[in-house]
Amino acid sequence: MRSHHSQRGAVLAVVHEPLGIQAWSPLVFELCGLARTDAEAVAARVAERHRAYDVELDDVPDGGRLGRCLLRLTPRGPAPPGGPLGDDLLADLLAPLAAGTIAVTGHQRALLAAAVGAQGGPGRYVEQIFWDWAGPLDIGRFIAAWQSVAEREAVLRASFDWAGAARLVLHDRAAVEVVRHVHADVGWSELLRQDRARGFELYRPGLLRVSLLDGTPDATGAGRPSTRLLVTYHRALLDERGARLLVRQFYRSYLAGGVLPGGDRRPDIRDHAQWLLRQDTAGAREFWAAAAPPAGAAVSPGRPGRPARHTEGPGRIQRRLEAARTSRLRAWAAERGAGESSALHVVWALLLHRAAGADGPLPVAFGVHLSGRDMSLRAAADMPGLLGNTLPLTVTVDPGAPLADLLLRVRDAALDLTPYAWVGGDRIREWSGRAPGSALTETTVRFDRHPPLPDNLRAELAAQGIRVGAPQSAGGDTPVPVTLVAHYDTEDALVLTALYDRARVTDTGALGILAQCLHLLRTLPEHPDEGFTVGDALRSLGACEVPGMVPPEPAGTRFALSVLRAGEPGADVVCLVTVPGVTPGAYDTLLRDHEGPERIVSLRVAGRELSPGLLRELHVAGRRLTLCGAGPAGPVAHEIARRTAERTGEVPAVVMTGVGGAVESAQALSRALRAVRARSA
Repeated sequence: MRSHHSQRGAVLAVVHEPLGIQAWSPLVFELCGLARTDAEAVAARVAERHRAYDVELDDVPDGGRLGRCLLRLTPRGPAPPGGPLGDDLLADLLAPLAAGTIAVTGHQRALLAAAVGAQGGPGRYVEQIFWDWAGPLDIGRFIAAWQSVAEREAVLRASFDWAGAARLVLHDRAAVEVVRHVHADVGWSELLRQDRARGFELYRPGLLRVSLLDGTPDATGAGRPSTRLLVTYHRALLDERGARLLVRQFYRSYLAGGVLPGGDRRPDIRDHAQWLLRQDTAGAREFWAAAAPPAGAAVSPGRPGRPARHTEGPGRIQRRLEAARTSRLRAWAAERGAGESSALHVVWALLLHRAAGADGPLPVAFGVHLSGRDMSLRAAADMPGLLGNTLPLTVTVDPGAPLADLLLRVRDAALDLTPYAWVGGDRIREWSGRAPGSALTETTVRFDRHPPLPDNLRAELAAQGIRVGAPQSAGGDTPVPVTLVAHYDTEDALVLTALYDRARVTDTGALGILAQCLHLLRTLPEHPDEGFTVGDALRSLGACEVPGMVPPEPAGTRFALSVLRAGEPGADVVCLVTVPGVTPGAYDTLLRDHEGPERIVSLRVAGRELSPGLLRELHVAGRRLTLCGAGPAGPVAHEIARRTAERTGEVPAVVMTGVGGAVESAQALSRALRAVRARSA
């Protein structure tokens, strides 16, 4: 049984020529393929959000055949319209005609960029939680309950747009897909793999889905089959706590007959976005100018090594610290005024120092994940979404200092980060003078503490004969080479999971890192003596090998120019600009379906620096050049056109579209190219 809904909004396309070189020149955009009312909606959105411009909308006299309107933005004061389009303006110009948009958070923006630009396939950055359901299950009420949650929670009606500044697009309605399987038809491991590999189309709402697997063994030991529930979601939209909060809402809806009372629950992600806008950045800027990892800090748990043969994709290894040893670790840390999370941070700092091969004091840095739900926003603790962040923690590891001192310094450094969970890595790089896009850390330590299901909900479920297990994580991947995740199991034992990128770390290397981490966690409580030093702890690892890590590929700008269609002699040149995040298949569909005499070339761009040689190759005397950029390629296409105009005096047309599916994007590009052809006819 399936409950599925997909909103296929039209992809907007505009034609623009970067003419303005005078300070007061207007920006003129030709909106293609829009009904007049939709064009008016776009104009109203731009006018509302960009009050530095006077906005006018006029029809193009073509008899209405192409649905063309001219949007003119005249600056009210000095402005550089001939320069690059602002990302915010482009986002508002090309955003879907939906209920509204909100800016993404800094951490969310980084995850989205990694997800849409990753080469690891659609299963990257997908998370899953699962648990067992024993007792009666009404599938109709089950589906209705999830749909009721979607109608109440804006986060489940959201999709992403990244044509300009990254935004969350809030739709009026979205369905939660529910699929029921039978254990005899598909095994549990295969279902996990298949559902993860499906991934998500991030430009469509419905970024969470639910699978049921009937006939699985009952984990409660009752001796009868149960149903295993699997919730799959994208990590750019939700963290695990947010997903668990939605499961709790689902239980309430199911117990209420499948319908949650009331409308949208507030506060929600919209209120969180407004809260972020109100934050004073002065204190955060001052803090991060001093607290960001310094150049030369040790950030890698391995030493640079030659690439080894390994399987591509994410890896996952899990190990357990026995309950008795977990209790001893907790007591050891508490006696020194810290928690077990600080003990884990100390161990990780030791491993980074050891991997660097330093003999004396050395700063080390690693990411610490903060949930972001202890902010001064009402009911933030119960808000589903991606409120948290990963912040770099820096501490100096001195082999000659007492280990207890390092424990307290790590504790204090983590506490200092707490007020700044809302600060993204891009701002930290800016405020600390780091290069845009540079890596602040190479590892993350995350300590997950998930609140239990409220007793009243569990009792109400039991009254209907339903027993549910605690949700468990089914793994995931990591945007950095290594992420260490810690949580407690049902026996109060500490469970450590290493998530790693096999392109950087081998399975053997990750296993070695995790084994050394556990060794130190077992060793530290055995040395309560205040004379026990950091160096003593490091020496306890003896001859354990430091694993090797493949160095990251050097950043830089790369180009690849190729001819896709020769076109007719003397015909205009259409250049399709490709950057990470362009919808796969959009240009292939355009090449197949677009009819016209144009010569079509492809330009792949990695990085944002454009060479003069590239501009010379694109310029063909006597042929008009049109730069096409689908989604995030739009700003790059505009920049190429602007520089071409400066260098040659000839102004190329720029075609830019919003983000959408391959077919919808190709159709939007084709409409705009026909408008360019009609303009020059």
